[in-house]
Amino acid sequence: MSSIEKNNENFVHVVLFWLKNPNDEADKEAFKKHVQTLLETSKHAKNKHLGVPAQTARFVVESSYTFCLKVTFDNLADHDKYQVEAAHKLFISEAAYLWEKVLIIDSEVF
Repeated sequence: MSSIEKNNENFVHVVLFWLKNPNDEADKEAFKKHVQTLLETSKHAKNKHLGVPAQTARFVVESSYTFCLKVTFDNLADHDKYQVEAAHKLFISEAAYLWEKVLIIDSEVF
């Protein structure tokens, strides 16, 4: 696959969150605060992105989620360290009350 350009995103971790109260501004702000703390304190997460559904109304586009978090890692080992690090565990323990559903997509460069 030489036509695919490799970048520094060797391992991509995408997490879609559906909040319990997606229209509640206080809940959305609380969630953003928790994610910001996670991203500022994680020792392993590299490129970081927190977003909301884009206005791309096509039937093949998933847009029912409230937030999309993308973090990248150099490799699977760094991803695995992220999963057990204190910052990630704290995020889950403090913010889990806000969401009703989570979907994770992990991808590695081939």
